Amino acid sequence: MSEAAAQPDWMKEYTPTTARSATAWKPGMPSPNPSGRPKGIVDRRMKVTKALADDAPAVARVVIDAALEGDMQAANIVLSRVAPPIKAQAERVQFELSPDAPLAEQAQQILAAVAEGKVDPETGKTLIGCIQSVAGIRAVEELEHRLIILEARSV
Repeated sequence: MSEAAAQPDWMKEYTPTTARSATAWKPGMPSPNPSGRPKGIVDRRMKVTKALADDAPAVARVVIDAALEGDMQAANIVLSRVAPPIKAQAERVQFELSPDAPLAEQAQQILAAVAEGKVDPETGKTLIGCIQSVAGIRAVEELEHRLIILEARSV
């Protein structure tokens, strides 16, 4: 059975490319809906959000009451909203770092400071990551400079 015979009569002239090109919006054409979506229309998501917002105080009260009665899961929910987790903060460190030295030498200085106990390993890792970022920035700047020189020579 051929493909044309398998199609109903009303689809014999239809091909996806011709149908699409005839009806698809193209740049420069007037908008099929010039006025667009009306301002202030409330969609389903907004209706649900509004309904939840209206009931939020009652829901919060139920969770707080459950937490006060000893429900640990409810207590966890309440505490996570009242007192968010404390982020770890590294202490300030002081050690010898030569800012004019090559980046590899600076990384060695940081490793030495970690080895001597002047810098904790996590801070050392962060500092070496910063040096790596600077190296990437310098590489991009150098490539840009080389590209400018090459373009100037070709002109």
